[in-house]
Amino acid sequence: MVSSAFRRVATSSVEDLPGGPRGYLVLVAVASGEPPSQLALAQQVSLDRTVMTYLLDDLETRQLITRRPDPRDRRARQVLITEEGRAQLERAQDRLSVAEARLLADLGEHDARQLRLLLTRVAQTAQREALAPEADC
Repeated sequence: MVSSAFRRVATSSVEDLPGGPRGYLVLVAVASGEPPSQLALAQQVSLDRTVMTYLLDDLETRQLITRRPDPRDRRARQVLITEEGRAQLERAQDRLSVAEARLLADLGEHDARQLRLLLTRVAQTAQREALAPEADC
């Protein structure tokens, strides 16, 4: 129930971005450090390379990202966020914060902070699991 409610408000908070939630994830990933290659970015956000290419095309058309040859490997393309991309990302994050605050309204500040911390840790584990090679069960 919580996941469904958050998915609904989160999706509506980022619906103006190309690709909606996927576009948001790409902008967050690109804004947070060294410019990744398209392939590394696809792996990081768990998207198929073909889907990633179309999404990047849409983000680039809206001037939210740019792509350039990777200076270390001219065959690869790095993805960089533009100033407009940062502005759009900031607005989306503001809308997400408002939506999150509505969902957590019945929690005190300490409990809300603790929940965010715990969910962040679970998300980090989930991301590591998604990137790890499949292990035999």
